[in-house]
Amino acid sequence: MMAEVRDAQKLRLIPPSEIVQNPENPRLVFRQDEMESLMLSIDKHGIQVPLTVYRDGNTYTLLDGERRWRCARKLNLKTVPAIVQSKPSELDNLVLMYNIHSLREQWDYYTIASKLQRVCALYEQEHGQFPNEIILSELTGLTRGAIRRCQLLIDLPERFKEMLLSELDKPKSQQRLSEDFFIEMEKALKTVTRRIDIYQPRIDEIRDTLVDKFKSNVISAVTDFRQLSKIATAVEGLGIARRTALRALDRVFDPNKNVGIREAYSSTVEFEYGEKRASRYVSSLAEFLDGVSAEQKEDELDEELLASLRDLYARLQRLLGT
Repeated sequence: MMAEVRDAQKLRLIPPSEIVQNPENPRLVFRQDEMESLMLSIDKHGIQVPLTVYRDGNTYTLLDGERRWRCARKLNLKTVPAIVQSKPSELDNLVLMYNIHSLREQWDYYTIASKLQRVCALYEQEHGQFPNEIILSELTGLTRGAIRRCQLLIDLPERFKEMLLSELDKPKSQQRLSEDFFIEMEKALKTVTRRIDIYQPRIDEIRDTLVDKFKSNVISAVTDFRQLSKIATAVEGLGIARRTALRALDRVFDPNKNVGIREAYSSTVEFEYGEKRASRYVSSLAEFLDGVSAEQKEDELDEELLASLRDLYARLQRLLGT
């Protein structure tokens, strides 16, 4: 038995024509520029890292190395180096590919998300329970944060998934409606609908409006969506009146108004967030000053700090009218 395992895992030279794609491979996108670069490297130096395959009848199925295999076929290589492993179970097949790639490169989140539901279904089938985030993290090597981001993409309406998949074909520098865009938008909308539920029935229409405003630069940056979350959170956290937040959000969500998130944020809660931040700084400064003795003031405190404190004191006197 041990001799059979050793034989199954040794390095072999296999014709690319005898190797087939793995139907469970999460990778969906093979960017042209990246493939061309890899093909030039293989043409010049050969395949430096062997493919990983398993025997399945008269053919070998890929576990790792689909890009190298595709390049080898285009270059008409007679054989490729490959490590042959025992045929895994369907769940082990998926889990192995996740772990191989998590050690070597960062897949697109949409690539990860495309098969994550399948991992969950297979795990439930084998173990009789649906895996939580901790189990999924241990299985796939993904962080729990990455799993949550994948879930946001899984829950997208189909038309946005198609839009994202089309965008992922482009070089990363040319992607506009990127994974980060959809992840930030969905996180913000979850916060908004959790705090102000009247927007939930219109959520699909709101998504369309936000996408259009981002395309036309009315929403100028992906990170603007974090300000959208702050507007909704301020209804409770900073005591902003609900009607004030609704007025601001309605303008952002209205396709006929040329209003972006930054404008809505600055007109509602930016000052209040600034006050809250300033209050924390004042508390920290007060704690620091409480621990400073008269001797320290003369002997140890930096002159630049003393000058800043004197300037702050003068400003406070003017502010308070004393």
